[in-house]
Amino acid sequence: MSETAVHVRGLVKRYGGRRVVDGLDLDIAHGEVFALLGPNGAGKTTSVEILEGYRTRDGGSVRVLGEDPGTAGRVWRGRIGIVAQSAGDASELTVREVLRHFAAVYPRRRDPETVIEQVGLGDHAGKRIGRLSGGQRRRVDVALGIIGDPDLLFLDEPTTGFDPQARVRFWQLIRRLSAEGTTILLTTHYLDEVEALADRVAVIDRGRLKAVGDPATLGGRADAGAVVTWREGGRLMEVQTPDPDRFVAELVRKNSGDVPDLSVRRPSLEDTYLRMIGGHGDSDHVIGGHEESGRRRQEAV
Repeated sequence: MSETAVHVRGLVKRYGGRRVVDGLDLDIAHGEVFALLGPNGAGKTTSVEILEGYRTRDGGSVRVLGEDPGTAGRVWRGRIGIVAQSAGDASELTVREVLRHFAAVYPRRRDPETVIEQVGLGDHAGKRIGRLSGGQRRRVDVALGIIGDPDLLFLDEPTTGFDPQARVRFWQLIRRLSAEGTTILLTTHYLDEVEALADRVAVIDRGRLKAVGDPATLGGRADAGAVVTWREGGRLMEVQTPDPDRFVAELVRKNSGDVPDLSVRRPSLEDTYLRMIGGHGDSDHVIGGHEESGRRRQEAV
């Protein structure tokens, strides 16, 4: 078995004369939870759809679970699970009926009743999907993504519409899947979700890799200066320092132990991410970037 579940070198995708993905290199280890971040239009969705085998590439090499997703067959598709950003509805069927139907087409499958409980739909198993709330429908999407017991699971904004309790339950499920050896590729705008789940994070912008690392050290985050604030003489003071422990100790000595409104804040993952992308890209959507998303799960096997 290859050491990596996903191996990408020099990936290129063009729309017209524009390189939406521009020489991307990426490696994801087996069993890793890997988060892919980037502003809208950065090339995330296009890259992921190429890895899933639903979009052709214009250059570079790609191996996913040891095969080229552009030519891989039915057996390979049975080894991946997809939770797309938007998915088709079977509104007249119940949750249980949909899960049982999709379970039947996979060569390897999880028990539908167990999956229904794992995604928090045990009380709604007999309810028609068309009568579920948006968050509950999203849980159905997650259930369908894992029903085939995939070796590699693609999660595209999986917790959109989830209430806080449902998100925590989803995080527990992802940790369990990872512990069982499932490789997970996650795209999300919730950076707390990334910090809670991801072993490593990659940031792409304008189709290029900006940084890759674990959430705590991404982009030099661990070595960045901390911001110390305190009140002195009725004024709120602020200093950025690479050695906050020493600076605070000096403040404590100077103030005989009482430092009003003292706080120390290190750069968050959000701070680091926004610095790397320069705060741009919120509206620069890729042409055609989601045109197949609604069909991907139905065609997965």
